[in-house]
Amino acid sequence: MQRRLTAILIADVVDYSRLMGEDQSGTLVALRQLRGELFEPIVNDYQGSVVKRMGDGWIVEFSGVSNAVDCAIKIQEGLKSHKLIRLRIGIHIGEVVFEDEDVFGDGVNVAARLEASAEPGSVAISDTAYNSLDGKSAKQFRGGETQKLKNIARPVGVWNWHAGIEPAAEEHVAPTLPDKPSIAVLPLTCMSADPEHEYLADGLCEDLTTLLARVPDFFVIARNSSFSFKGRNLDIGEIGHALNVRYAVVGSLRPIGKLFRVTTQLIDTETGQHIWSKRFDHPSDSIYELQDEITSAIVSNLLPELTRKEFERIQRRPPSDFNAWTYYQKASGVLSVKGWREETFTEASELYRRSIALDEQFAPAYAGLSLLLALGHVVGYVSEPDEALAAAEKALALDNGNSEVLGFVGCALTDIGFPNRGIEILEHALDLNPSNAQAMVALGTSFFFIGKNGTAVEYIRRGLELSPRDSRQAFWRGIFALALNSHGELEKGIEEAQNACRLDSSSQIPRVILASLLLRAGRQSEAASAMREARRIHPGLSLREVQGLVGQKSAGLLETI
Repeated sequence: MQRRLTAILIADVVDYSRLMGEDQSGTLVALRQLRGELFEPIVNDYQGSVVKRMGDGWIVEFSGVSNAVDCAIKIQEGLKSHKLIRLRIGIHIGEVVFEDEDVFGDGVNVAARLEASAEPGSVAISDTAYNSLDGKSAKQFRGGETQKLKNIARPVGVWNWHAGIEPAAEEHVAPTLPDKPSIAVLPLTCMSADPEHEYLADGLCEDLTTLLARVPDFFVIARNSSFSFKGRNLDIGEIGHALNVRYAVVGSLRPIGKLFRVTTQLIDTETGQHIWSKRFDHPSDSIYELQDEITSAIVSNLLPELTRKEFERIQRRPPSDFNAWTYYQKASGVLSVKGWREETFTEASELYRRSIALDEQFAPAYAGLSLLLALGHVVGYVSEPDEALAAAEKALALDNGNSEVLGFVGCALTDIGFPNRGIEILEHALDLNPSNAQAMVALGTSFFFIGKNGTAVEYIRRGLELSPRDSRQAFWRGIFALALNSHGELEKGIEEAQNACRLDSSSQIPRVILASLLLRAGRQSEAASAMREARRIHPGLSLREVQGLVGQKSAGLLETI
C-alpha cells in the first residue's frame, strides 16, 4: 500500500449508458478514438499518469495541480466539436492510497464528486486546487461557492471552467441593483436537433420575458441582452453580474412524443440558491397556456402581494395558427442575429408576411412589418411609406394593449413622419412595460426628431441601460451619438459613434454617423476614412441611405470627401 498527496483528475463520459443503448458499436469506436487520439496523448503531454481506466472514464494522477488543470482544459477544448462524446472533469488535491492496482482516498472521493457535479464539457475543481494555482490559471475559473458534496464530510468550495468563460479582469465593485426585483430570462436549452424546436424554445423565452416585463413591479432585462449568453455555459453568478440582475430564469425544452416538456428554475444569482423549480408537460398546441402557467408561478414566488387584477394585465391573446407565431419569431431572429442589411431586410419582411398570411389577426407580425418597412423607407429600400403606415394602423386596431406592438408601431410612425403620434403611442407602451428597451430608445429618437434634444438623450440613455448586451446596441448608440451632438455634446457624440463602430464591425450605419460628426468637428481626414470604411462594408451605399441617417445637408458634405 502506497500513500501520497497528489493532484487527481477524474473524467467521465456524459450519458454513457444512453449512448451504448442507442449505438453500442459506434460508441465503442468513438471511445477508442478518444482514448488513443486525444485524451491519453494530452495526458502524456502534461506529465500525467493514468492510474485507472474504466469503461466510461479515467482516473489520472499529476504531480502538480497546474498541469492537471491545463490538461483538463486542453481536453475539453479538443472535444468542443465532437459529434458524440462529451466529458465531465473534476480535479482535487488530496491524499490518495494505491493498493492492488486500485486507488482510493480523499483525493479520489472529492474529485469524483466534483466530476459528478460538473456540467457537460466543463471542469470543476476544489477550493484546495484553486488556491494552488497561479493568478493567470485561476482567472480561467468562476464560482467559489461552498457546496455540500455527497458523502464528503466538509463543505467544499467549487470553481468551474467552461468553454465560454473569458479570463477575469481586475476586481471591480458590482453595480447597484434596482430596488424592484430584477430578472433575466435566459435562453432555454433545446434538447432536440430539430431547428423548429429551437425556434420554439427561443420564442417561449422571448414571450416569457415580455409577459414578466408587463408587471410594473419587475425590472426585466430585455430579450436581446439575455440571448447574448445563448450557448455559453457561464456561471450563473457571472451572468447575474454582467446583466445586473438578482434573479435568473433558466430551463430547457425537450420533445417527448406529442408533448413538450419544459423545465424551469428561478435562481438567486447572488447566492446560487434555487428559489423555485417546476416541470411542465404540455401538448405542442397549448404553448400559450404553458407560458402563462410558468409566468404565474414565478410571479407568485417573487411578489405574493400581486392582486389578481394586476396579474390579468400580463395575459395576451395568442395567434390562431401556431405557425404564424413561429414565422414572427424567425423574422425577429433574422434581424437580431444577422443585423440590419438589405438582404436581411428582404428576408425578414418575407417572414413577417408569411406570419400575416397564416393569421391575419396576429398584431405583432403587423407591428414588426410596419417598423421594418419604416426603417426601409428611411434608408431608401422602400420608396413610399404607405404600406408601413397601413401595417401600423392594422396592428393598433388588433391590439393596442401590447407593449411590444406599441413599441414597434410608435417607432414606425416616427420614422415615416408622424413623431407626435409616435410619442403618444410609445409613452403608452412604456406605461404597460417600463422595461421595454426598444420603446425607450424609440421614444428618445422621437423627441430627437422634434428637437427636444435633452429629453431625447435621457430616454435613449435609459434604453441603453435597460438592455446592455442587446444586439441592437450599435444602431442605438449611433442614434444616441446624433442626439448628443444636437444637444451640444459633439465630442461625446463622436465617442458614442466610435463605440457603435466597435460593437458592430460589419455595419455601415455607425460609420456614416461617425463620419458626419467628425466632419462637423473639422476632422476631415478622419471623416473620409470612416466613409471609406462604410463604403467598403456596403459598396452600394447610396446618397438616399446616407441622407436617411444623417440628413440631406450632412449627406451632401460627405459626398464631397
